[in-house]
Amino acid sequence: MATAKKAAKKSAAKKPAKKPAAKKPAAKKSAAKKAAPKKPAAKKAAKKTASKRKPNAAFMKAMTPSTVLANVIGSSPMPRTEVTKKIWDYIKKNKLQDSINRRLINADEKLRAVFGGKGKVSMFEMTKLVSNHLK
Repeated sequence: MATAKKAAKKSAAKKPAKKPAAKKPAAKKSAAKKAAPKKPAAKKAAKKTASKRKPNAAFMKAMTPSTVLANVIGSSPMPRTEVTKKIWDYIKKNKLQDSINRRLINADEKLRAVFGGKGKVSMFEMTKLVSNHLK
C-alpha cells in the first residue's frame, strides 16, 4: 500500500515537470473536485423533501366523466390523473398536437365537444376545460 502511494506521488510530481502547461488543467481539476461534494449534498436534501411529500387525496378520488368526455376516455369512473393520461394518449394516438407549437392541441370532433367548441386549446387550458366534464 505504501509503495502504491509513493508511486502515485512520483507520477504526479513528474507530470508538471514534463509539460509546464499542465498546471492550468490541474487547477481546473481541483476546482471540479471541490464542486463535486456539493452536488451529492444537494441531492440528499432533495430526497428528504421528496420523501415527506404525500399525494393529495383529491387527485385520487374517482370521478365520473360526462357522456361527451366518455366518448374520448371511456365511461368508467377514474381519478383526475388517469383522465389526463387517457386524454394525452388519445391526442398522441390521433396526432392532434400542433406540429409548430407543441403546447397547442388541435381538436377533432370528439375533443371539440369537450373543449366547448374551440378548435385549438393550450395544454394548460385543456385541464380546466376537462374538469368541467367530471362529476
